[in-house]
Amino acid sequence: MIMNELSSSAIESPAFVELRDVSLSYGEDADSILALDNLSLTVGKGQFIAVVGPSGCGKSTLMKVVTGLVLPSRGTVKVGGEAVTGPIKNVGMAFQNATLLPWRTIRDNVLLPFEIIRPHRHKLRAERTYYVGLVQRLLITVGLAGFSEKYSWQLSGGMQQRANLCRAIVHQPSLLMLDEPFASLDAFTREELWFVMQQLWMDRKFTAILVTHDLREAVLLADRVIVFSQRPGRIVYETDVVLPRPRTLETTYLPLFTDLVHDLREKIRPGPPS
Repeated sequence: MIMNELSSSAIESPAFVELRDVSLSYGEDADSILALDNLSLTVGKGQFIAVVGPSGCGKSTLMKVVTGLVLPSRGTVKVGGEAVTGPIKNVGMAFQNATLLPWRTIRDNVLLPFEIIRPHRHKLRAERTYYVGLVQRLLITVGLAGFSEKYSWQLSGGMQQRANLCRAIVHQPSLLMLDEPFASLDAFTREELWFVMQQLWMDRKFTAILVTHDLREAVLLADRVIVFSQRPGRIVYETDVVLPRPRTLETTYLPLFTDLVHDLREKIRPGPPS
């Protein structure tokens, strides 16, 4: 089932992220660049969506707007029913590069959000054993048992990104923003981490927004895929992904999966007129 309208899963779930008529320009007057244009988007609570589109279409700008790192020039943004007027709380973020601190062990890297975010930062010293236990269990979940005392430079790129995902979700954020977190990895490691990500989401059911250029990744992980136009970013197409979970590597060979991928590719790079 391919749709060019709001997905049924978004309608059934209470709205958690809402953008209404959002436009964003960088710069002023004649030198300004319109990055997003009249964008409206709703993401249901606990939903996993993916945003795809050509390079420079505003996908990463969308992440900055949702998290309040950049405020829109026009329109409104709400997360959890509250207007976004600055950087929001209780959000996890993971990027293409793992950005782990090289002087800290993997355990201490993953502990970092507890040192920053209320109310954890006030309880960490007194309840450190509890928080370390949370980290250790999460590292086991992603296959990093026995690596908590290692440093990032002692781990492979894939292992670093596993630790990065742990750091992004260890404080149980209600919203996870993923900006091409697997793009720098080799194909086999990337596929392996898709299923790690899927399991983390299935276990915790946070709301997730994934920005990616990889259409297979988008279809495998998301409940719904949004296609952006060339800059300025507008939504030109969206589709539900009705494949059952958990999805496996075999899922990627199913006709419905490949049809979805081809359909998305056509929407991003339309072929010649017939």
